[in-house]
Amino acid sequence: MIKIAITGPESTGKSTLAEQLAARYDTVWVPEYARRYVGNLGRPYTLEDIENIARGQLALERELQQQANAILFADTDMLVLKIWSEHAFGRCPAWIEEQLQRQDYNLCLLMGVDLPWEPDPQREHPHLRQYFYEWYKRELEAMQAPFVEISGQQQERVQLATQHVEALLQKHQP
Repeated sequence: MIKIAITGPESTGKSTLAEQLAARYDTVWVPEYARRYVGNLGRPYTLEDIENIARGQLALERELQQQANAILFADTDMLVLKIWSEHAFGRCPAWIEEQLQRQDYNLCLLMGVDLPWEPDPQREHPHLRQYFYEWYKRELEAMQAPFVEISGQQQERVQLATQHVEALLQKHQP
């Protein structure tokens, strides 16, 4: 199973790209569990909620991986939850840190901030997208995670991501 995480700041097209790539490769994609969780919360989220979201995200990924057709696209990863937690609360639960170290994605697509901001009640930082982008990049480099930067408008992003997915598939062919 080839696993690809789509990561990066809010409002950078992660969900859109995950859905488009899954359709292109006739497989499933893992949506962002936080959307449903926070949407049903009815109160401000806490540090404990972020850990619950992380657990829910991994459970959803395991569940959907069983339905995947040789490749799985994940709309988010533990890095998103680590950065969210550290920014919002100044620290990250150890459990999320441990899971981040165990991530086994074959590739991470780091989404650029060159798309227009789309307002959404669950999005919080339209003025900090470049700051977060640089944070994600530093973390991915420090983790020595296999990643590529994805930028451009929607079709350009799909094209660029597809090129990297194709290269990965060729590398993994017997």
